[in-house]
Amino acid sequence: MGRGRQKAKQTKVARELKYYSPETNYHALEQELKGSEGGRTDLATEDRNSPDDEYDNRYNSWDER
Repeated sequence: MGRGRQKAKQTKVARELKYYSPETNYHALEQELKGSEGGRTDLATEDRNSPDDEYDNRYNSWDER
């Protein structure tokens, strides 16, 4: 394929992607943004011994300087 044909094909694909608009399911979007109450985790109820605690404790002294 020559450069002209390749560029024309890329332009066609880019234009299709730019103007493509699928149907939006607003109800599903609303449910996703609301989230479920059972799936939420609060910081107070998280496991206190997470793997990141080791690093948090190691570098906390840097903040105190």
